[in-house]
Amino acid sequence: MTAQVAVVKTASANYCEDAPFHPSEIFPENPFGENFSAVPNPAYQAVRKLFVELGYDHENYGTRQWNPLKILISPGMTVVLKPNFVRSWHAERKNSYSMITHPSVLRAVADFCLIALEGKGKIIIADAPQYDGNWSELLELTKLDEVAEFYRANSEVEFEIRDLRPYWSRKRHFPSMVEPLNGDLQGTLKVNLADESQLSSHTAPDKLYGAVYHRQETVLNHTGEKQIYEVSRTVMEADVVISIPKLKTHKKVGVTMNVKGLVGICTNKNLIVHYTLGKPSEGGDQFPPNHFTPMEERLIKTERWMYDTFLAKQSVPLEYVHRSIYWLHGKFIKPFGIGVDKKKRLLDVGNWYGNDSAWRMAADLLKLFLFSDRAGKLQKTQQRRVFSIIDGIVGGENKGPLEPDPKESKVLLASENLLAADIVGTRLMGFDPLKIKMFTSLMNENDWDYGVKELSDIEIKTSVEEWKNCLTDRENKFLDYKPYPGWIDFIEIKN
Repeated sequence: MTAQVAVVKTASANYCEDAPFHPSEIFPENPFGENFSAVPNPAYQAVRKLFVELGYDHENYGTRQWNPLKILISPGMTVVLKPNFVRSWHAERKNSYSMITHPSVLRAVADFCLIALEGKGKIIIADAPQYDGNWSELLELTKLDEVAEFYRANSEVEFEIRDLRPYWSRKRHFPSMVEPLNGDLQGTLKVNLADESQLSSHTAPDKLYGAVYHRQETVLNHTGEKQIYEVSRTVMEADVVISIPKLKTHKKVGVTMNVKGLVGICTNKNLIVHYTLGKPSEGGDQFPPNHFTPMEERLIKTERWMYDTFLAKQSVPLEYVHRSIYWLHGKFIKPFGIGVDKKKRLLDVGNWYGNDSAWRMAADLLKLFLFSDRAGKLQKTQQRRVFSIIDGIVGGENKGPLEPDPKESKVLLASENLLAADIVGTRLMGFDPLKIKMFTSLMNENDWDYGVKELSDIEIKTSVEEWKNCLTDRENKFLDYKPYPGWIDFIEIKN
């Protein structure tokens, strides 16, 4: 069966900033009657057009009865909208919406969910951002509290916003900075993929590195037949999950949209494998061969030893020993040129195309998300209804996913197939999706059906003529995104 992906070009690269992000036109199906924004809301109009391109509820289009998402959602269901919220601030003070999903896209999707629920059910916006994402600042930035307030005052459907993390940290994973959070209100689910994990064949599990300095926890959960992930029950127990990621580059896997964005359903980020210590000749993928000088390599290895020795113990006194050593290095050694070049650091910690670990984790997450039942057991059939809308009105290029340059792309994509949507998004960025291991590994799996085996399995529905055949076009760079520095001259399309 062909996987359909709708692609829409928006009227502008601007988002509506007028919370709670009403449509700027009066549409006949509008669930809130005459409420509309006095400023343009191109995202709302474009989300609506995506459903038209997909042909959803075509016979009722243009009438009060139009209900495009009834193909997925029935009254009484719980629907989770999963954005990419990663963190509340851009390190280079650039447009944060090159990094996170814009709330006007979320509001538009929520309205069509509301129509399908017919006054009965629940809508939950949920994500587990990076450890240093300040949830209060995220809500202030996105004004989602105003959306929630409007929904609660004007709708019978329950509306919630949930931070799924068990803790957050003001700056780093230092024990003195970690603050506990409530975590997922529905609890967490541990899923062991065992030999179905792409990591089960990893040749150096003892060198794996996760999200935090406590590397032993990562290794313990990803060795041999033990391939464990901890995920949100809010997400896994929902009737429908709508993934709404950002279109952007990624330092470890090339691009991030739906598949890599599933890191946001993980409640224990340290079970997420990021890279393998050492250079390729040592069985690792931490950095490319011949990238650092011998002195720089020794310094980097010393840093990792310090993490294992001082920070992995999660002890405040040992943390301050670690800080003191860094202070002494910066004060008395670094001034003599004994350090690691900052630009070369961009390709450290697995931030290059030779990372052979992170793609495995990302592929694992799609497998468990689609095929794990509510008890954490893999089944051969898809276990939940899913949909995706990718926010690329402003995307993120170059140093994604955390410090991207804003890219005014004026595009939204939608599909019931998360992998297909990512592949089309990748190609429109000007990249070759067949150079992305997390995609090709999923396409080549014989025992699991992700709906895409070949690029020809994808049908693009769009009114933009040049985009219709983008998957067979080997020359056009379309949106022409800049790759992350460690992916330059590898990921780009070449004829």
